[in-house]
Amino acid sequence: MSYEQILYTLEDGVARISLNDPKTMNGVTEAMGAEMVDAFDRAARESRAVLLTGEGRGFCSGANLAAAKDLLDDPHRDFGGQLDRVFNPVIMAIKTMEQPVVTAIRGAAAGYGAGLAAAGDVVLMAEGAYFFCAFCHVGLVPDGGATYLLAQAVGRVRAMQMMLLGEKVDAKTALDWGLATRVVPEPDLDAEAMKLARNLASGPRSLGLIKRMAWDALDSSLETALLAERRGQRDAGRTDDFLEGVAAFVEKRKPAFTGK
Repeated sequence: MSYEQILYTLEDGVARISLNDPKTMNGVTEAMGAEMVDAFDRAARESRAVLLTGEGRGFCSGANLAAAKDLLDDPHRDFGGQLDRVFNPVIMAIKTMEQPVVTAIRGAAAGYGAGLAAAGDVVLMAEGAYFFCAFCHVGLVPDGGATYLLAQAVGRVRAMQMMLLGEKVDAKTALDWGLATRVVPEPDLDAEAMKLARNLASGPRSLGLIKRMAWDALDSSLETALLAERRGQRDAGRTDDFLEGVAAFVEKRKPAFTGK
């Protein structure tokens, strides 16, 4: 697939996927969603870590409602259909892919963009960035997994504050609440995000196992998590990276992981 609304590059094992419609602050259309699904599928095959960001002033302003204006005159309109077709598959691709995903947020992560940003395994925010669940201001409900992801990250009461009141959550608050991993000066965002992604890309095969287990643990019991850890430890212990990690520890040197 050729990309018209996103950018895709591969460097040092990092697949960089960037939403590329700055004039709408990267409002997501079905076409952009389809390109993202394809890009994440491609990254799952050829990368060891993924960096998701946006071009211009904002990360993502949410769904581009202007692009869906043809639906407004239809009394049987179904705005949930586009979630089935492309929006939800993007979120599931982030969750299920083996590679760790870094989301780097500049400006607004609004509407669908709030869920998209929160789906990252590592969430990096510029000092001027913010989350904005704006759905209540246009008579819609949260999507992009926001009802789940936000409640898991910040708790039900704070998630309700974000979704029912439609208030912006700035980067400092997001960090305090556990919604962001780090906050950096805006000029440093791109470099810091790539540095983080490169670090993950040079990590051991077990990072993929850790990611899967952490996501699964959100919906599991302690007993299920313990069983998953036991299985994960078996799988990690059989990797070449484990042998390299032990050798590096004994030899007091930095390990050279290959992702195998």
